[in-house]
Amino acid sequence: MIVRDAGEHAVLIEYGDLRETMAFFRSLHATAPVDVEDLVPAARTVLVRFRGQKERIVTWIRSVEPVAEDSEAKADAVTIAVSYDGPDLEDVARHTGLSTPEVVAAHTGRIWTVAFGGFAPGFGYLVGPDDRLHVPRRFEPRTSVPAGSVGLAGEFSGIYPRSSPGGWQLIGTTDAVLWDEGGSPPARLQPGTKVRFQQS
Repeated sequence: MIVRDAGEHAVLIEYGDLRETMAFFRSLHATAPVDVEDLVPAARTVLVRFRGQKERIVTWIRSVEPVAEDSEAKADAVTIAVSYDGPDLEDVARHTGLSTPEVVAAHTGRIWTVAFGGFAPGFGYLVGPDDRLHVPRRFEPRTSVPAGSVGLAGEFSGIYPRSSPGGWQLIGTTDAVLWDEGGSPPARLQPGTKVRFQQS
């Protein structure tokens, strides 16, 4: 772990990989002092914004131990209904060596976890417990991906909350609303949220 200054009231913690970052983020989130204003995880970092004394915050950060995934939380997974009609479904099958029904079964048969958000408001990078659906990004990104598209790229799955350019392999679509500016919080999928995809 490396703790770097990120301004007067923020520090950036660097970890070795995504799994380590998620394990420490669970503990940071559960034990955050009242003067911590925000925790922003990414693939290998967590940004901590706070009020008060930096020294005390850094002491807390260095005292935190990683926490294993809570299996009981899987029961509270958000269910997202998906029509597996994406234009890249057959390409994903070829990349993975699975049939298209097996791709669907692999996508729906696991509990995904939101590792971090980014790319667009409401977009969550979801990771699963095995690597059967790890696929490369498209060689040529699309200039416009419709809102509600469900995709795969690298070790992640994700849902486009709005239309935007993108290079993910699209395997399906959903009507789920992932971003509501009037909501609290606006993003439906927060870091740590469990997600179960269900074929509609």
